[in-house]
Amino acid sequence: MEARILDINDNNECIFCKIANGSISASVIDQNNRAIAFLDAFPLSAGHTLIIPKSHYSKVQDMNKDDSSDVFNLLWKLSGAVEKAAGVNASTIAIHNGKAAGQEVPHVHIHVIPRTAGDGAGPVHSMFKKRPNTSSEELNLMLEKIKKELLL
Repeated sequence: MEARILDINDNNECIFCKIANGSISASVIDQNNRAIAFLDAFPLSAGHTLIIPKSHYSKVQDMNKDDSSDVFNLLWKLSGAVEKAAGVNASTIAIHNGKAAGQEVPHVHIHVIPRTAGDGAGPVHSMFKKRPNTSSEELNLMLEKIKKELLL
């Protein structure tokens, strides 16, 4: 099944599309041809930044290579600047890829969240209360399943 790619003008309901096309104002930090970065309106820490493709995609794997490159190039360019401006030396960079993963706006977005050791957020592993007890055989089976999917 091929993903439907929407132009920023096609998705009138998406708040991030509205930011990308300029119909909603945002605290824009920087942008390039296919991506835009702005401060999160509901920050988890000072300097919390979002980076989005200007075209509408619900999930990372739906993105084309050019949009993906521009999004990640903007991430590469901004992550250090966000940390320095926030006066920290670390950040959590996160993508919630689908509603079940916690994605609240169904438009690909990368969070750059400045972090300090005592902020209470913890590592990504602390998010999961029900973790599988996976054997080495199960790990190998999953490895093979993923590799098989890459060949399709």
